[in-house]
Amino acid sequence: MTQTSDLDRVSMIVLRYMRRPLFALLFVYSVGIVGMALMPGHVVDGETTRMNLFHAFYFFTYTATTTGFGELPNGFSDEQRLWTIFCLYTGVFAWFYAIGSLIGLVQNPHFIQAMDGFRFAQKVERNKEPFVILCGFGDTGSLLARGLSDHRMRAVILDADEERIKALGVRDYTVAMPGIRADAGAPKHLLAAGVEHPACLALIALTNDDDVNLKIAVMARHLNPRLRVICRSTSARHEANLRALDNVTVVDPFEIFAQLVYWAIARPELHNLNAWFVGAHGTQLGVPVQVPPGDWILCGYGRMGHWIQGCLRAHGIGVRIIDPDVDAEEAGEGTVIVEAHADHTALLTAGIEDAAGVIAATDRDSDNLSTLLSVTDLNPEAFRIVRHNSHENQVAFDAARADLVLQHSLTTARRILKLLISPLVQELIDWLAEREPAQTQALVARLKGVVGAEPPHLWSVRLIPDEAPAVTDYLDAGGEVALGTLCRDADAFPEWLPCEALAIRRAGQSIMLPDKAFPLRGGDELLFCSVHRVEPKLLATLHNPYTLRYVLTGVDESRGYVFTWIEDRLRRRRSAREPKSHQPRP
Repeated sequence: MTQTSDLDRVSMIVLRYMRRPLFALLFVYSVGIVGMALMPGHVVDGETTRMNLFHAFYFFTYTATTTGFGELPNGFSDEQRLWTIFCLYTGVFAWFYAIGSLIGLVQNPHFIQAMDGFRFAQKVERNKEPFVILCGFGDTGSLLARGLSDHRMRAVILDADEERIKALGVRDYTVAMPGIRADAGAPKHLLAAGVEHPACLALIALTNDDDVNLKIAVMARHLNPRLRVICRSTSARHEANLRALDNVTVVDPFEIFAQLVYWAIARPELHNLNAWFVGAHGTQLGVPVQVPPGDWILCGYGRMGHWIQGCLRAHGIGVRIIDPDVDAEEAGEGTVIVEAHADHTALLTAGIEDAAGVIAATDRDSDNLSTLLSVTDLNPEAFRIVRHNSHENQVAFDAARADLVLQHSLTTARRILKLLISPLVQELIDWLAEREPAQTQALVARLKGVVGAEPPHLWSVRLIPDEAPAVTDYLDAGGEVALGTLCRDADAFPEWLPCEALAIRRAGQSIMLPDKAFPLRGGDELLFCSVHRVEPKLLATLHNPYTLRYVLTGVDESRGYVFTWIEDRLRRRRSAREPKSHQPRP
């Protein structure tokens, strides 16, 4: 059966709601026109005149518009005037009925919803710029939309909460982001959002219900198998189903949170680099957090607490748990457990005096903030890591002055943004996590020398004709281009541009931290870290063949037919002036 379009729904509602008023107007004016044609007019030369149908229609037309041209084409008889009075009053009642019905129509919630859906689908269909579909506009979705806007990437937003969609209308995004209140799990809404649109880059499922996220991912895979899907999930059962689907990336906010906590405790240099890459407020490159050694107290043993404790124990870090509903078997043998809320007594029982720090990781901000107050009172030297749940409580967490505040919605949004904008960045971080800290410290030193105190600008480019035509043409012609040579400054040759190549992806494999002598090939994807002013300069080298050959050879070639002809003549003249060597005759 053919699917009903949004325009068909609007037309159906209008016809169903306005059918009777339109029939009433049609009936009143039809009777009036026919009656006016039958009414006897003045007697002229002994014959009674009558108005024809055209003149009757003309009379009622300008009467309905209240123009008031008078009695045309001739003066009316008393019978015609009496009929006119009757038609005027019945017409007024018919118009009142029609206008009232029209007002009721525009206030009808089904009509409003159908019109919103029609306008939304039209905006998506007319869009030609690349965009992503964002299902869920809660804390994580709104933060991700802000990050996409900062990178000038469009998004189409679906959310079941009408208030969230209303909030979308007052956001000052730099690009258009249409949104609609709809069930993102319904295929018709995914189709209206552009799941089959050629400019759609990915679909992100960020609702607060894992079942809904799984449904969205399954529907999207059936509607467009080639579309990339990024799905948030905190359930092991759902994650197993999602990972079985092709081209689906699973993002677990609890796993990300636990990973960041571990990096802050055991790999502060890596945590500092990652925070600097994502633009975390107040982060300075090369100035990691200073965490004291020792055991940690974990307040809250829910799903996130399980992840944190498992991650820390796997790396040999001792954890003491405070939670009223903790299961000793799940916590593991030898783990110190305090079955209570994290108040003064519980913290003293867990040994707050000799603990390296406290992780307040419950799902209630009030409890986490209360724990911070108790820790500050009992052991001011303890390192305090706190979980921030609701973005609305930002001011309170700023005032708490914890050593490290991790908002799980913000960390999730940043991880997804990296996957969308520069996926090689996350691959680099994961690669460094498996290496010795000295390698991360060496990279930090290189980046400080290149970028300095300026904020980082991460961007990637592929060596394909659309993004780097000069380089691809040069490579296709048999030329060789080294990575370092490409990064020379054409305005101050042979100086280097303040940028650092972090990774190269070639044929599905990633090469991390390549050296300057690395030979490039067509199709390579390069990840750069630089200051903002470097990207236009490097793009000029990638697009302009004269600039490319200049940074490769140091010779500024002539451009244009006339200058090329002049240079060729001068070269021939210089060759003619050079003395020729005389060979002795045999």
